[in-house]
Amino acid sequence: MLHRHFERGLKRATAPVAALLALSLVAGAQVAPAEKVDLDMVAKIKAEGMERSKVMETISHLTDEFGGRLSGSPQLKAANEWTKARLTEWGLQNAHLEGFQFGRGWSLRRFSAHVVEPVAFPLIALPKAWTPGTNGTLSGEAVLTEIQSEADFEKYRGKLKGAFVLTSPTREVKAWFKAPGARLSDEELLKMANDERRGGGRQYSEEQMRAMRARMTIEPKKLEFYRAEGVAALVDLSRAGDGGTLFVQGGGPRDKTAPQALPSIVVTAEHYGRIARLLGMGKKVKLEMNVEAQFHDEDPLAYNTIAEIPGTDLKDEVVMLGAHLDGWHGGTGATDNAAGSAVCMEAVRILTALGVKPRRTIRIGLWGGEEQGLIGSRAYVSEHFASRPAPPAAAPGQQPGYPGQQPAGPLTLKPDHAKFAAYFNLDNGTGKVRGVYLQSNEAVRPIFRAWLAPFGDLGAGTLTSSNTGGTDHLSFDAAGLPGFQFIQDPVEYDTRTHHSNMDTYERIQADDMQQASVIMASFVYHAAMRNEKLPRKPLPGGPQQAAR
Repeated sequence: MLHRHFERGLKRATAPVAALLALSLVAGAQVAPAEKVDLDMVAKIKAEGMERSKVMETISHLTDEFGGRLSGSPQLKAANEWTKARLTEWGLQNAHLEGFQFGRGWSLRRFSAHVVEPVAFPLIALPKAWTPGTNGTLSGEAVLTEIQSEADFEKYRGKLKGAFVLTSPTREVKAWFKAPGARLSDEELLKMANDERRGGGRQYSEEQMRAMRARMTIEPKKLEFYRAEGVAALVDLSRAGDGGTLFVQGGGPRDKTAPQALPSIVVTAEHYGRIARLLGMGKKVKLEMNVEAQFHDEDPLAYNTIAEIPGTDLKDEVVMLGAHLDGWHGGTGATDNAAGSAVCMEAVRILTALGVKPRRTIRIGLWGGEEQGLIGSRAYVSEHFASRPAPPAAAPGQQPGYPGQQPAGPLTLKPDHAKFAAYFNLDNGTGKVRGVYLQSNEAVRPIFRAWLAPFGDLGAGTLTSSNTGGTDHLSFDAAGLPGFQFIQDPVEYDTRTHHSNMDTYERIQADDMQQASVIMASFVYHAAMRNEKLPRKPLPGGPQQAAR
């Protein structure tokens, strides 16, 4: 139990002190050799990453030049090509794109929405991805529906033709008496360090699970009902946010042979509420919208960007780092996840700028399709390391990590599975790194404790057995490979930027990005240089036979 008290003290510990703390205090006990930390290289990494950083320049290109980078869109493909070229320019080798099956792409060219009667005002709104355009300006009367059970359908049958349907009740908007941005406190970090839960991801109560199952059952029926009734367009209330912030994801199928969705928009809480209140007064509310969207069926693939720093004496073994390059179309995908992609790119730039010759090959992966269920990284793991049956597809607009989306079925190992050393991921926004989720792999605790020790002055030092869900490290962990996500300060991630129209360059914290870049570079360097690969947990489902 002594390990629970190490984490906070290590924030200020030197490497020798950290090594001493890692030793057992039981007299005469056998102890493992202290993990070696190359402090000279750490100092060089800090100097390069803090004094000559290019991470914000990279983030600006990814966000301002390419936008939200929706998977399957021309914007993401352009970002793939740009990252490949930039990594090559920095001295990485074998830079290339690897495709995986995705389906039709979608992009938004132009959009406007207004209330025109009884009083005119523009709406703060955005279309959902993969919904069709309107072929010019579409107009209709607003109707508020509340369908929560089968019996509710009859209330609206024959009454919705040509209507703009508001699909849910309003929600209360409260004042922000507490700032929407925050950093992890010492108390919160200590609680994380003491958390001994094994396994991971978000925990759901039975009541939440029942509610999710009910929604998953009723939502497809509602959409079919609206289509059969001849509804003109759907108007959804943003699931969260206020003050002009709205959260928007997908609303239609990627399979071009599936029934086409209705034009669907998401409206900010204040404007949705105004329309609903006018309807409650008995007023007729007329809306207009123009959605100019384009489907892309010419290429059913999306792509991962891959590049390497070749290894030396252990070049057949691989250390990977990565983040997802794709995002949503509402903003420019800054905190989710240009931030993580740029940090990973900066980490390998730092190492090449320092002329590092790693023992193991260092490989970066910038993933597509993360927002649709981690499908880019899963495809990569399946192709190179271990394959298993694909999980069920996520419902439109559903986030990865929900029950039923995790990989299942037998795992077949490939030869490179045994040569894999580690994977490090960054995908929780712009916040600085505060430590590492151990993914229930306790054997790496003393290793990571030593690697974090030189960064105590930068606020990193917490190790927790618990896991975080919904990021690409899960693709590696599910295949029995050591995959890890860093703990990050939340800043404004869930409250303001994650999948919102405010996920832009301006929400990025430059100092945090530099700090994360040097920690990522140091972890990757030490994983590539140590004598042994990182320890592994037992394979999921027990031992399997490697494929030949």
